[in-house]
Amino acid sequence: MTQSPKTSAPPNRPPRAGMNAQERQQLNTVETQEWLDSLAYVFADAGDNRAAELLEELDHYAYFHGAPITFKQNTPYINTIDVEAQPEYPGDPEIERKIRNIIRWNAVVMVIKANKKSDGIGGHLSTYASAAELLEVGFNHFFRGHGAGQDRDLIFYQGHASPGVYARSFLEGRFDEARMNRFRRELQPEGAGLSSYPHPWLMPDYWEFPTVSMGLGPIQAIYQARFIKYLENRELKPRGDAKVWAFLGDGEMDEPQSIGAIRFAAYENLDNLIFVLNANLQRLDGPVRANSKVIQEFEALFRGAGWNVIKVIWDSKWDELLQKDYNGTIVKRFELLVDGESQRYAAFGGKELREKFFNTPELKALIEGWSDADLELLNRGGHDIHKIYAAYKAATEHKGSPTIIIPRTIKGYGLGESAQARNVAHQVKKLDFHTLKDLRDTLELPLTDEQVEHMEYYHPGPDSPEVKYALERRAALGGPIPARRVEYPHPTIPNGEFYEEFAKGSGDRQVSTTMAAVQIISKLLRDKEIGKLIVPIVPDEARTFGMDALVPRIGIYSPRGQTYTPVDSGSLMAYKESVNGQMLEEGITEDGAMASWIAAGTAYANHGVPTIPFFVLYSMFGMQRVGDLVWAAADQRARGFILGATAGRTTLAGEGLQHQDGNSHLQAYVVPNLKTYDPAFAYELAVIIESGIQRMYVDGIDEFYYVTVDNENELQPAMPADRSHEEIREGIVRGLYRLQKSAHKGKLRAQILAGGPAMGAAQEAVKALEAYGVAADLWSVTSYKELHQDALLAQRHNMLHPTEEPRVPYVAQQLSRENAPGVLISVSDYMKLGADGLNGHLDRKLWTLGTDGFGRSEAREELRDFFEVDAKHVVLATLYALQRDGKIKGDVVAKAIADLGIDPERDAPVLR
Repeated sequence: MTQSPKTSAPPNRPPRAGMNAQERQQLNTVETQEWLDSLAYVFADAGDNRAAELLEELDHYAYFHGAPITFKQNTPYINTIDVEAQPEYPGDPEIERKIRNIIRWNAVVMVIKANKKSDGIGGHLSTYASAAELLEVGFNHFFRGHGAGQDRDLIFYQGHASPGVYARSFLEGRFDEARMNRFRRELQPEGAGLSSYPHPWLMPDYWEFPTVSMGLGPIQAIYQARFIKYLENRELKPRGDAKVWAFLGDGEMDEPQSIGAIRFAAYENLDNLIFVLNANLQRLDGPVRANSKVIQEFEALFRGAGWNVIKVIWDSKWDELLQKDYNGTIVKRFELLVDGESQRYAAFGGKELREKFFNTPELKALIEGWSDADLELLNRGGHDIHKIYAAYKAATEHKGSPTIIIPRTIKGYGLGESAQARNVAHQVKKLDFHTLKDLRDTLELPLTDEQVEHMEYYHPGPDSPEVKYALERRAALGGPIPARRVEYPHPTIPNGEFYEEFAKGSGDRQVSTTMAAVQIISKLLRDKEIGKLIVPIVPDEARTFGMDALVPRIGIYSPRGQTYTPVDSGSLMAYKESVNGQMLEEGITEDGAMASWIAAGTAYANHGVPTIPFFVLYSMFGMQRVGDLVWAAADQRARGFILGATAGRTTLAGEGLQHQDGNSHLQAYVVPNLKTYDPAFAYELAVIIESGIQRMYVDGIDEFYYVTVDNENELQPAMPADRSHEEIREGIVRGLYRLQKSAHKGKLRAQILAGGPAMGAAQEAVKALEAYGVAADLWSVTSYKELHQDALLAQRHNMLHPTEEPRVPYVAQQLSRENAPGVLISVSDYMKLGADGLNGHLDRKLWTLGTDGFGRSEAREELRDFFEVDAKHVVLATLYALQRDGKIKGDVVAKAIADLGIDPERDAPVLR
């Protein structure tokens, strides 16, 4: 585009100064028409692209000459794809209509039957009613299954539409009637049920992505699409034409996570990503944007972010009016329309439309001779398969940016006066007999009134034209969907010798466990067998975590490569971006990095590529920010490691309240298949990672790992040599092992349990206790969760088998009075509740110290004193426990308090 200098003279203009207002208006009208005629000539003679070039030149010229042109992110409130540009529909519209009708009916019946059998069991009717055409056009013509190989699509279904997806599988013969009757009844003795929403954990051969936690589908879809590009650019997956489809609700877009990553999708040029934003104009309780047009809002948002936007607003019947509306009267009326008004037309029909929409002489003239029944046929574009097909085809062919299709639909479409477009539509779980009969008649199904009353499913039979057509279309597109398949080559992983250097300790070099983690990742990256499968992921802290040395070696992934010379070019730590870069440096977004981790952690199932992700994050910023996505990861059986770096409430010196982590282990604890560890030493960390890779990627166990590592540089010890490494390795994995036995000959005995950053205080306390005649053994606790879960399973077994020899939990075996005499003391850099879970599973009380309360900006020594987890408080807790055990007198404890300089009147840290 050429630039017009602002200094150039404006063109000659008509002498308007002497004209009156009427003359000026007449001239303006003529002038406008001349411009429009000229543009029409260009369209006819040179085509759309030339017309666009001229308009761009004019816009540029006007800008440089000071014309006050307001930037607009919106196009008119009409369909993006003109009727003349619509491709011919490739399928059989009539048989597809019959298929939709059957599925609509069975979806409704399934939900109603479930609620009749168990009142309040729930389910949703209205979402699928609005999305049926959107999904069926995809099922019949676009969504490619596993048989398509590298072209297989990944589909995020709108969670509340699951009844319709189940009903299609019933038509295809994948589910029988008995299973349909177990919708939301997954614990029935008759067999497997159907989960409420898409849950891969509950239906691991069917669903692939959990989506019903609002806002998580969009961000996950974006990073799944990016990870496909990552795999292809790194040659871990053959290049293909796979698309990621995400079906979303307009109300769902209120969630910040729904739109938080859309700019990233455009920046990454994710033309393999298609959002289908089902604009049925309703949230759960009512209109999304009753006083405006939500579709226009989304268009502006996504166009501004760099997306290709396709609006599907009006159906084919409206084309008749638009084609004879030479003055643009209807388009102007569209612009005045608000969504609250639209809902009334959808709810009350043709009469309301005639009175309220066609409310000017010009508009009335357009519908002259039309009956109310004719007006009823003026529908929304999201229910017109021809419009949907055109949008989908354009989206799949678009290159260079992601696409969002925004179809306008009616929530509860076809469900009658009690649901269609009503504010209560989302909550409707039941329909009365009269409404069901009307629905049957509307859907033209051969069911008797008695069958309707009994709420019978309708299946036309396996040899019916409808079933044959549905199966043929799916066969042509690569087989049935949804379908989750786990088929991947099990990698050859390093054996114990690979980690031997970490068992030897760090010698005279001080190393934090965060640095040890980076060293392990670095070594894994060099491994010839699995090095290419390692996916390091950081939000924006690679240098903080000491990972900057990896950057020049493996590169940061960028689809553009590196188009500039970095400021540190030539240095050993030069910043390096590369098309085949291995590290994913996601910027300041824990949610985005976690979504990226999920994509990598599920690649074994989604792509048959067992990538092993290591997501390294600030522990305090991690679990509490990404907790919902962690649950989504657990649901979809993700595998990999999340490393909570700079962990512990007293290790992150100087940072204070919002940075110091004493709670992430409790937040991680609640996820059933998330194993949590807090190693104190590098060799423990190595054993945990080795075991995790073996369990997840060789044994195929659907679990993942949260491992905290700290930033306190210390001499890393060698693995104890007083017993076999196998014994110690077992203890590390199971959560507890004796680190050292006391050589002191004192009569008083104690067992000190510590892990992670608290180990140093425990080691000091063991030595200090000798002065009080206490011989203390030291135990390393790598996982309170592992110990607690094992104890709970033993307790459950014993309760259910009261006549059998009771099982003894692993922790109770290790800490029995015979094996570990004396009082039990636990010290942790995390909240006391983690260790407290063991009480009730041991033969005596476990006294716990922890860091309950808010953090402070201070040095480590002062922080440990403040939280009462330093060596002197461990000594005090041990002596107090001995007093309570009747082994020493209270005055001994009181003297120790004075000798240790502890203020007994100081407020508890949790209160300060």
